[in-house]
Amino acid sequence: MAELVFFSGTMDCGKSTLALQMHHNHAARGRHGLLFTQHDRAGTAVISSRLGLARRADEVTAATDFWELVLARRGAGHAVDYLVCDEAQFYAPEQVEALARVVDELEVDVFAFGITTDFRARLFPGSARFVELADRVEVLQVRALCWCGARATHNARTVGGRMVVEGAQVVVGDVDPSAEDVAYEVLCRRHHVRRMTAATARAHAPAPAGG
Repeated sequence: MAELVFFSGTMDCGKSTLALQMHHNHAARGRHGLLFTQHDRAGTAVISSRLGLARRADEVTAATDFWELVLARRGAGHAVDYLVCDEAQFYAPEQVEALARVVDELEVDVFAFGITTDFRARLFPGSARFVELADRVEVLQVRALCWCGARATHNARTVGGRMVVEGAQVVVGDVDPSAEDVAYEVLCRRHHVRRMTAATARAHAPAPAGG
C-alpha cells in the first residue's frame, strides 16, 4: 500500500538531506520518482541541504496540480512510483489533499518534508493539513540546537540579529532580495518566548573580568 508520510522538524535538523537520501535509496532500487520543492534557500527548482548536497527539482507554485502532473507523466509512458516533496510547509492545503489522492487512487508513495510551525510558533496551513491527512508523521531524530545548547524546538525570524514576531508568514531570507537583513535561527522554547537570540544573548552577557 502506498503511503503519505510527513517528515517534520525545525530548521537545521536535516530534512532536505533526508529528502535527497530518500530519493537516492528508492531510485537505486529501480523505482521512478519526481522531486518537488518551493522557496529553497539555494533558489528556484532545486533541493539543497546545508551539507552542500543539491539536486534539481520541480518548483511548486500556486498553479501546481500534483494529480494532473502524475496522470500526465504516466500518460506519456513514464512510471511514477513516488514523489519527494521538500519545503512542504509552503504547499496549499488543497495541494496536500491532491497528494493524498495521488497516494490513495494512483498508489504513488509521497514523502513530504517540512517544518511544522512558523516564526510565530503557529502552524503553517500546509503542515497542518499534512498532520491531519498523513498515514505517518515522523519527527526527525537529528536534534537542532539552540545557542544555549538545549534542544531547539522553535524557528525564529531575526532582523539585524533581533527576533521579530510580526510580518508575512513566508519571507525567505536567503532568497528574497527584498528580505535584506532577514535571517532565521532555531531556539529552545524558553528563549523563543523571551525573544533571546544568540546575538541578543551576547549583547547582554557580562563583560569578562579584568586580569
